[in-house]
Amino acid sequence: DKAPVVIDKLQTAVQKLDDFMQSQGLESKPEEVPNLKGDAARSQFVNLFKEVQRLKTQIDQYTDLSDENKEAVEQIVPKEQLQGFKGVYLETAQRLKEKQDKKDGEKTIPEVEQLDFEFVLFASAMIDYDYIMALIARYSQQEPGKQKMSRAELVGLIQSDAKFMDDRDDIAEYIDTLEVGKGLDEKAIREGFERFKANKDARRVAVIADKHGLERAALQGFVDNIMRRMIFDGELLSDLMVPLDLGWKARTKAELALMDDLMPLLYKLAQGREISGLGVYE
Repeated sequence: DKAPVVIDKLQTAVQKLDDFMQSQGLESKPEEVPNLKGDAARSQFVNLFKEVQRLKTQIDQYTDLSDENKEAVEQIVPKEQLQGFKGVYLETAQRLKEKQDKKDGEKTIPEVEQLDFEFVLFASAMIDYDYIMALIARYSQQEPGKQKMSRAELVGLIQSDAKFMDDRDDIAEYIDTLEVGKGLDEKAIREGFERFKANKDARRVAVIADKHGLERAALQGFVDNIMRRMIFDGELLSDLMVPLDLGWKARTKAELALMDDLMPLLYKLAQGREISGLGVYE
């Protein structure tokens, strides 16, 4: 199709999204999406906005767009609004994907089961981890009052890209800790972010240890061992529980409860890699 044809299709797709949001009693704005009620409505938003993004990606591939074409696209879906919608799309899609992936017998509605999130549409080839770290370094080097990029713009850029889904909250929180004008270089930013993540993860382990009556250092050692070997060892879990002095039935129940709390953290730390032996708790 020629560019004007696809631009017309984009106009139609945006209109469908607008009509849907209005049918739900909401304005067609990114900040209104979290107010959608029920997974069926959230699934419909995912399908409608995914079509908008698919067409916008298609338009971006045209190298011969006229100024008139570019202006038409900007009027149909302004850049800032598109980025905002991409951020809430990824947030909504992540929640629904977790429900798709659940294997605990909980019934998932067909609308959610049938969703295909097509995260590839939401990952920019221009924006990678190195680019983001360089941007954060530049952000920290700005003089107060002379900022070229605000915190909100920087966080919005990160949250609208699928590649950072697992790290988006950590990166946003890390940016909050930075002092504008401090002038950190990229190496310092990277090292600072790794320390920030490690401290945050250690705090999560401590909270879980306290909740289950375990020694913090012992649970941290257990987690470190899993991540170092990328192997889950059931015997080490049993050893971890010994100080609780529980009977067989109570210990099994306590192990299941602990692993239920630990699983999200282990998946986050694994960053897509497989931890052998962990499947038994999925």
